[in-house]
Amino acid sequence: MLKTFRKLILASERAFTLIEMMIVLMIISILLLIAVPNMMKSHQVVKNKSSEATVKLVQSQVAAYQMEKGTLPASLQVLVDEGYVDSIDSPDGGTLTMDAEGKVSAP
Repeated sequence: MLKTFRKLILASERAFTLIEMMIVLMIISILLLIAVPNMMKSHQVVKNKSSEATVKLVQSQVAAYQMEKGTLPASLQVLVDEGYVDSIDSPDGGTLTMDAEGKVSAP
C-alpha cells in the first residue's frame, strides 16, 4: 500500500515543459490585451456616474435646505457651512456650481 501511494506521488511530480510554459504565458498575454482596454473604458464610465451621483446628492440637499429655510441657499458653500453636505467638490476635481434657480451642475 505504501509503495502504491509513493508511486502516485512521484508520478504527479512531473515538471512543465518549456512549450507548456510558453503557451500559458501567451494565453495570459492575450487575456491582458483584451482586459486592459475594457478596464480603462469602465474607469471613465464609473467616473462619469460618480459625478452625476454627486450632482444629484447636492441637488437634493439644496431642496432640503429650501424646504427647511423657505429660501434657496445663497451659495453651495452655505450647505457646507450648515452641515448639509461635506464637500461641494466634484469627483472630476472641479467645484459644483448652482444657478439662480437652484439647479446644481458639474464643471
